[in-house]
Amino acid sequence: MVAVSANRLELLQIADAVAREKSIDRSIVIAAMEDAIAKAARSRYGQETDIHADINAKTGELRLARHLLVVDEVENTATEITLDGARRHNPAAQVGDTIADTLPPFDFGRIAAQSAKQVIVQKVREAERDRQYDEYKDRIGDVVNGLVKRVEYGNVVVDLGRGEGILRRDELLPRETVKTGDRIRAYVYDVRREPRGPQIFLSRTHPQFMAKLFAQEVPEIYDGIVEIKAVARDPGSRAKIAVISRDQSVDPVGACVGMRGSRVQAVVNELQGEKIDIIPWNPDIATFIVNALAPAEVVKVVLDEDRERIEVVVPDAQLSLAIGRRGQNVRLATQLTGWDIDIMTEQEESERRQKEFAERTKMFAEALDLDEMMGQLLTSEGFTSVEEIAYVQLQELASIEGFDEDTAAELQARALKHLAEVEEALDARRIELGVEDDLKTVPGVTSKMLVAFGENDIKSVEDLAGCATDDLVGWTERKDGETVRHAGALDGFELSREDAEALVMQARVAAGWIEADEPAADGDDAAAGEA
Repeated sequence: MVAVSANRLELLQIADAVAREKSIDRSIVIAAMEDAIAKAARSRYGQETDIHADINAKTGELRLARHLLVVDEVENTATEITLDGARRHNPAAQVGDTIADTLPPFDFGRIAAQSAKQVIVQKVREAERDRQYDEYKDRIGDVVNGLVKRVEYGNVVVDLGRGEGILRRDELLPRETVKTGDRIRAYVYDVRREPRGPQIFLSRTHPQFMAKLFAQEVPEIYDGIVEIKAVARDPGSRAKIAVISRDQSVDPVGACVGMRGSRVQAVVNELQGEKIDIIPWNPDIATFIVNALAPAEVVKVVLDEDRERIEVVVPDAQLSLAIGRRGQNVRLATQLTGWDIDIMTEQEESERRQKEFAERTKMFAEALDLDEMMGQLLTSEGFTSVEEIAYVQLQELASIEGFDEDTAAELQARALKHLAEVEEALDARRIELGVEDDLKTVPGVTSKMLVAFGENDIKSVEDLAGCATDDLVGWTERKDGETVRHAGALDGFELSREDAEALVMQARVAAGWIEADEPAADGDDAAAGEA
């Protein structure tokens, strides 16, 4: 790359040519040449010698200098010089200064020239890699065009012009075949700096690839009038995309579909025929989920906001349509909305309601020593537990048709008596299991929990403090290709992971392990979570 006898202009011409070819800064190439020439010079003057080369970027003039440290006593003549010797070069020299001793030009030997060439090649390659990384790290989230350079074991290497991207087999659409020389569009989802150079990872299955394709096809999205709120894909098969318009005069679904479907068809063609449902986004989650389950009709929805679950009731004839082939429709709707969706038919919901009604009626009749009619009356008024009856305002009970204040007072007395008996029985069971009294003082712990703790060998505040969240609510793991569920100590208590974590933290405060409001140490739940 650099000839031994290269004259001044040749050095600059070589630097210009390499900078243009590799798309890197000219100064980087000149700096690489200086390092290479200095290394070659050290092979002549000695490896310990501190030699610096300087190439004038305008004239190409090369200057070689040996740097020597000014000392009182010289121990190494290759790197040090006495004060008297230094003052012959510079009368103002002092001990500790560095003197530059100019060296005469010389011809490199063949081996030195080859070594210099390797230094330049390495420096230029590093600069090229840095340039590629800096250019593409800011393009994460963009769609890029490229040519298929080669296909290796199903993975596709794409020439992007100023870099190479890798499109792994699992990031290609199912049944998609690409050949060397094909033009291809893909989404940049990651760029990593690695020893062999920057790795640009591409995808055609990423949900945002579809969003970016719509932005290219739909001017309203590019201009910000229509916004894509969510995307869910089953790559190569079907997708759902939720859109909203910031301008009431613009229909977001119509804008994405285009005249006679031209816009959406362009995206479908790029995605090898993937069917796309375009859905109007709605801030009301129930309305949004109903939209997301299209084309199925929804009769009723029941929200559980704490657990982010929703029960959807559909007509009996619409069940298969709502679920979709192999559960595809409900799975995509779940991905799109972020809520767990349970689908049931009207008949199933009716049967479940009748069963719940009968069970609550029986529970009230047995707990409060009532006849079936009164149990049914309480259930139909919306009461779900004995606790509600015990602690509801007396006027609310008395306002039930057929009840008076005396009846309401008697009901509450029976409810309180029943709860006291249950509490007494649970406390006796706790003592029998050997659960310590101190565990009752932890905020959030109930008598039923104490019995469950005892049955799972959690008998002290320290035992609870040493638990991980998974120990309380359970966990799942993949085993031999199947998902296996492991029960937690509080299974059946409808406790969220956040609630369980708070319970453990309260126990750690009570045990004196941490101060109140102190954050948990990283990795507390790691052991359980890795299962």
